[in-house]
Amino acid sequence: MEKKEIAVVGGGSWATAIAKILLRNHNRLHWWVREPEICESLRTEGRNSLYLQSVEFEPQCLHVSNDIHEVLAAAQTVVLVVPAVHLQSALQGVSKEELQGKTLCSAVKGIIPEHGQVVCEYLRDTFGVDEADMAVISGPSHAEEIALNRLTYLTAASVSEQTASYIARCFACDYVRTRCSRDIYGIEYATVMKNVYALSVGIAKGLGYGDNFVAVLVSNALDEMKHLLEAISPEERNILTAPYAGDLLVTSYSQFSRNRTFGNMIGQGYSAQSAILEMKMVPEGYYAAGNMQPIQQKWKISMPIFEIVHDILYGGASPRPSFKKLENLFK
Repeated sequence: MEKKEIAVVGGGSWATAIAKILLRNHNRLHWWVREPEICESLRTEGRNSLYLQSVEFEPQCLHVSNDIHEVLAAAQTVVLVVPAVHLQSALQGVSKEELQGKTLCSAVKGIIPEHGQVVCEYLRDTFGVDEADMAVISGPSHAEEIALNRLTYLTAASVSEQTASYIARCFACDYVRTRCSRDIYGIEYATVMKNVYALSVGIAKGLGYGDNFVAVLVSNALDEMKHLLEAISPEERNILTAPYAGDLLVTSYSQFSRNRTFGNMIGQGYSAQSAILEMKMVPEGYYAAGNMQPIQQKWKISMPIFEIVHDILYGGASPRPSFKKLENLFK
């Protein structure tokens, strides 16, 4: 495999899991982290002091910095793993020239709030990054299971077959199997929507609905996702495969799903802000529900599950009567 210098931008759980994977195939990793305490703990102890503390790194294999320009200059391949709501601030001050000619891979699962775009659209339009130099890495993959070396399947997507293949090789290891796809935008939007739908599952469980209802909720959510992707990014795709249905299922059912956990708190009566404060983590589905609404309205797609979640989170709707409406809408 090409021995390009590679960087990770982000310091959370998923960024830490991705760093762990990448160091299977690279001897050195450049790593931008905003929080000084995480930088210090990685440099001195080889651990992220705030997230996935069980994962150990060899400090000599890490070049950790909170200077984004320094990290970008050191690498030819950059994996972005910052929550979508914070990505613009993370790249603040970065010039178009600093990203030119690099391979940029998004592991972000959300919409850039100020732009109403998924990450690759944002990189293309704001930084002038060539589509052939961009990729997405996605699939049913909780950071906590990566930490335990549990078998995981990821998809690398790019309009360039060469770029997709390269990113797939970067992530392939003894516990990660990879495949390639051309459906870069469809997969990005699927990663956004699966968090909203996992949040809806959490609300349902918080309200006391059982597994029978949740199964129907998830199957209808997959149908909504299918119609959205067909409108936004008409590509040939199998919606039942790992980056679509697989990712939706694991986020909806897993004990590690922060979006399901957040939704469960909403169903139990928490306000959105109190739930966020108690979790101390970013539930991407909360922000996605707000940022996806203009996109859904633009395409005029009927998405009753999405609309009800949005109304609960942003319109003051009560969860129980809102879900009562869903009971009569499902197929």
